[in-house]
Amino acid sequence: MDIEIPSRNPSQHSPDDTILPFEVAALDLRGRVVRLGPAIDEILTRHDYPLPVSKLVAEAIALAALFGSSLKFDGRFILQTQSDGPVRMLVVDYVTGGRIRACARFDKQRVADAIAKGNVSGGALLGRGHLAMTIDQGGDMNRYQGLVALEGGGLEQAAHEYFLRSEQIPTRVRLAVAEEMRKGDSGATHWRAGGIMLQFLPKAPDRMRMPDLDPGDVPEGMTLDTIPEDEAWVEGKAIVETVEDIELIDPDLSTERLVYRLFHERGVRVFDIANVEAQCSCSRDNVEAMLKSFSQDDRDHMVEDGKIAVTCEFCNRTYDFAPDEIGANGGSVN
Repeated sequence: MDIEIPSRNPSQHSPDDTILPFEVAALDLRGRVVRLGPAIDEILTRHDYPLPVSKLVAEAIALAALFGSSLKFDGRFILQTQSDGPVRMLVVDYVTGGRIRACARFDKQRVADAIAKGNVSGGALLGRGHLAMTIDQGGDMNRYQGLVALEGGGLEQAAHEYFLRSEQIPTRVRLAVAEEMRKGDSGATHWRAGGIMLQFLPKAPDRMRMPDLDPGDVPEGMTLDTIPEDEAWVEGKAIVETVEDIELIDPDLSTERLVYRLFHERGVRVFDIANVEAQCSCSRDNVEAMLKSFSQDDRDHMVEDGKIAVTCEFCNRTYDFAPDEIGANGGSVN
């Protein structure tokens, strides 16, 4: 039995810190758009990273929100890079329900040198290494992890490679980050980020066939099979590649208007939005339990100036403890 789907005009406004799933049934396409405002601003202002590092962290957060919000179960999605560039590590932790946190480790001098040379693209800051995407279902369930090489490209390129090699789902991702200056805000700036992910998911499996991946050791004279891309995916990919950065972050362009602008000729269906919030999972009790798990000698050596101070890498919050609170001997140990 066919069920008539109600239609309406796209909303003229949409709240920040939301993810909108959508479907273009005529082209067998599914996608998501993420819009981040206060949440991304809160995470980045806690750390006061150099501007290029902040931008890279924001891109990673938007990417993790797009991926993590697709989980069909309660769990955690973790995006992590390890590489030899000035930014040697990024970590984004997305928990089902939209709670997200992030941090970066970087070489201050190398980042400063990159800024001085004007070489601050995502690929230049990351360098070479790998991007890991981990799905943790919690409890006794096994973790799933996919790895993709970072070879001098940015996070968008790495995401495309991940889906090509690990998931074999035709996918395109666009990410955008910028600082916004608001009227009457004493010149203060606020971070915004946005992203769109489009995937080709036809019902007929043969329509998802893709060319064989180059193994790197093809015998001389032998060629790999070439399979033409499905016309629906060619069209969808071409459309999403027209998206401009400003369209992904403009607070005056609602998310529904954006997807309507892109796909209205084919018909687009939107679903309920999901919310995103900046929220760290650290707490004084958790930090205290962690400290008590260390050896007596380790705890003693943590005492400085009559206290033990622990700073969370994600939210930059510092927890101070008296030595006797965690069973350490007071005073500095040489």
